[in-house]
Amino acid sequence: MGRVHNDKALVALLFGFGALVVAILGTIWLSARQEEASRSVRHTLQVESHLADLTSLIQDAETGQRGYLLTGRPEFLKPYDIAGARLERDLAELQRLVADNPRQVAKAARFRGLAIERLTFLRENLASYRRGARPDAMGDRLNEGRRVMDELRAVMIAMRAEESRLLAIRAEEVEAAGVQLRITLAVIGIAALVLGAFAVADGRRRLRQALEAADSLATANASLKAEAESREAAEAQVRQFQKMQAIGQLTGGIAHDFNNMLAIVIGSLDLAKRRLKTDVARAEACIDSALEGASRAAQLTARLLAFSRLQPLEPRVLDINKLVGGMSELLRRTIGENLRVETVLAGGLWRTHADPAQLENAIVNLCVNARDAMPDGGKLTIETTNAHLDDAYAASHAEVEPGQYVMISVSDTGTGMPPEVVERAFEPFYTTKGVGRGTGLGLSQVHGFVKQSHGHVKIYSEAGVGTTIKIYLPRNTGEIDAGETTVRPLDELPHGSADEIVLVVEDDDRVRHLSVDALRELGYTVVQAADADQALTALALQPRVDLLFTDVVMPGLDGRRLADKARETWPDLKVLYTTGYTRNAIVHNGMLDAGVAFVAKPFTIEQIALKVRQVLDA
Repeated sequence: MGRVHNDKALVALLFGFGALVVAILGTIWLSARQEEASRSVRHTLQVESHLADLTSLIQDAETGQRGYLLTGRPEFLKPYDIAGARLERDLAELQRLVADNPRQVAKAARFRGLAIERLTFLRENLASYRRGARPDAMGDRLNEGRRVMDELRAVMIAMRAEESRLLAIRAEEVEAAGVQLRITLAVIGIAALVLGAFAVADGRRRLRQALEAADSLATANASLKAEAESREAAEAQVRQFQKMQAIGQLTGGIAHDFNNMLAIVIGSLDLAKRRLKTDVARAEACIDSALEGASRAAQLTARLLAFSRLQPLEPRVLDINKLVGGMSELLRRTIGENLRVETVLAGGLWRTHADPAQLENAIVNLCVNARDAMPDGGKLTIETTNAHLDDAYAASHAEVEPGQYVMISVSDTGTGMPPEVVERAFEPFYTTKGVGRGTGLGLSQVHGFVKQSHGHVKIYSEAGVGTTIKIYLPRNTGEIDAGETTVRPLDELPHGSADEIVLVVEDDDRVRHLSVDALRELGYTVVQAADADQALTALALQPRVDLLFTDVVMPGLDGRRLADKARETWPDLKVLYTTGYTRNAIVHNGMLDAGVAFVAKPFTIEQIALKVRQVLDA
């Protein structure tokens, strides 16, 4: 019932406002009409005034000429001269003023002819007088001039009579318009008062309804709030369950893989220890197996850091075509000979900024997945091209910035993936491969690396047809980094000399002793310290240190602040950092800080040999 009442009140208000608008528009029209009538009155008065001026002009010319003829004094000709100069212009103005009235147009034409005729008589009389004629001898011409003047006055009177008639009519119109305007204004005033009173009454009624609705709404809100809190608590429990389920899946996968690798490491080392005195060859084989298991464990840790977007990247400006073109031998060894590999490299490809080693690793991961999806052989295509992700695409994909990208795609003609598998493909330890054929970290590592590089990765797949995975890396306009050009023979490690001194700073005793032994094995003179304070003391006592090889994460002063403090005194000191987890000391936004040399734990003797030599020779 209240809704019907509200609708009626709204219709009444709208009708009232409509009537008020119509009345206002009518007032404007009446005002314009009144103004038009006033202009007509002013026009009539202007015509009458102009007629009077013209008649006076001609009469003054005639009177002045008569005075001149009688006295011969030139000053009497001044009105005549004025009439001669102004007559044509004033007659034209009269015709313009009466052009809207056909009845007056004819009279104005007659008035013009008589005025010109009268001025002509005056001119001829003046010429006769100057030739010697006496005024009393010009009687006939003077009589003719008086006749013309009488006709001129008669036309003028007729025209003024017409204008007086029009003036009366137009004055009545003005008066009528004024009355109508006053009546309309009165109606508008009354309507405005009525409408205002109605609006106030309706506003009060609506206010009462609003207050009643507010009370009802407050009650409903309280009920909804209680329900929302209950639902939020339930959702929090579900999220906690899902979180724990995901953590369980992640830790279960890590525990499974690490236990397998630790079983290899521990078992192989145990066997090696038993066989070391009796069968050295078999003991070395066990040590190799332990090293392989440990290496796989290190790779697993690196993949987990990549998935978490925490691996320290060393990006460079890259030519992707050159990088992909140089991977042919690596891919051939990785995926075998039973696949047809085709590369489609775009001309004019833009440059990008990424870690070349990690990008190679991502491409190899995708190629290995493609190989496993084509057990009976097939075609593997690696393609590069320039791409632009627009605002619409970015809006429909999380964490994607619109702009220009370099795209690398890996396509296969394998078994493909159904939508539910595509949806979970980037989850860690999620795999559809058989037991022992995959860790479930390959795609999650690719996803983490691409996101950490501010890029985008997308899967397009159809079961039974094949899969395409596209990596988009942001365009970069910098110069391509030359990179390392020296080719090192296999099995040849760069060594140091005894006059090259390395200070090793590591808070873990076993890791420190391992690093010291490895560097001494490579020929360097090594000084060691367990923390930053010991390192600064050693630097002060040691005559010369060529390289500070420091852990990043240490109690007290961390490795980065140790290096900064040391360089205040020894600005030419070279620094090599190492850590298993950076904690943002030397890595920001996933990228190594500019000018930072870094080797990740765990490292091999080959890795530390190459990195130390590279830093010392820089």
